[in-house]
Amino acid sequence: MALPYLTADVPGTGGRLRETPEDFVVEEVPAYEPSGAGEHTYVWIEKRDLATPNAAGAIADALGVRARDVGWAGMKDKRAVTRQWLSLPHPATPEAALALDLPGVKVLAAKRHGNKLKAGHLRGNRFVLRVRGVDGDAAARAAQVLRVLAEPPGALNWYGEQRFGRDGDNASRGRSVLKGELRVHDREKRLLISSVQSELFNDWLRRRVDDGLVRRVIDGDWLEKRASGGQFSTTDPSADEARVASGECVVTGPMFGWKLRAAAEGTTAGLREQAVLDDAQMTLESFRPAGELAFGTRRAIANLVEDARAIAEPPDAMVVSFTLPAGAYATAVLREIMKAETDSWT
Repeated sequence: MALPYLTADVPGTGGRLRETPEDFVVEEVPAYEPSGAGEHTYVWIEKRDLATPNAAGAIADALGVRARDVGWAGMKDKRAVTRQWLSLPHPATPEAALALDLPGVKVLAAKRHGNKLKAGHLRGNRFVLRVRGVDGDAAARAAQVLRVLAEPPGALNWYGEQRFGRDGDNASRGRSVLKGELRVHDREKRLLISSVQSELFNDWLRRRVDDGLVRRVIDGDWLEKRASGGQFSTTDPSADEARVASGECVVTGPMFGWKLRAAAEGTTAGLREQAVLDDAQMTLESFRPAGELAFGTRRAIANLVEDARAIAEPPDAMVVSFTLPAGAYATAVLREIMKAETDSWT
């Protein structure tokens, strides 16, 4: 079932993505810069047409360290040109890293730091994306969409097709893992379990859109302060709805898990969350076999799109650029612009 659009009143541009890796450029916005001292070596890399684990593995092999000891803040797209920080353990050195000459990977900078880079240690990502095969008015329509998504609530925080695998079966395989019917290695297990959580979040968000509740605060909702990330359960939906409208706060939805901070039982929001689980024939306890991989968390319903631009590139292309916070997908913005679903996003 196709996901709904927040900007359905603006005609889509259509077009084609990723005809070359250079059409999809992503640059990480780090949470902090390496300090210059410590036992870990941070490397700022540019990779082309490589997944983050493959690039990390190639660097690890070349420097004689274990691939599993390489850290990164976030996975970056494969069919793209992307720049991000990796952390390398001893005995890797900045000098050795800068001397590397590897296919598809360039080390642009290297500096020491005191700790391994952990997942989530980033502020966001900056995207510069070329859409080909569009008409001469496409950039103007894209800019119109981007203006809407720059205002609260922002771009709906859908999980994109890439989360569910090329065949779209990651979530069903993840349910088999939770039931003990399928055994996989740890990294794949993490991916499959998160696919189940993502599918359920998308279901929750679809229902919210369908019922006209994207800009509303209802009894039992958990909200997040955009500036600090602090979360709280509403005690005054009317007052908090004004805070959502101003952009101070954003409603959050469930990434289900056995320790989830769920909406209170019996509240309107709690009943809606329970309905998603009921329809999936699951409970919070269904996630307990995954242990720490499925504690559960809450995810913003939408993200403000920052520093957004759309520029025509005659004769038949446009370049769209914007910044999103960590964990948000560029595809959530692109699908609003293009009004199309495409396998080229995966």
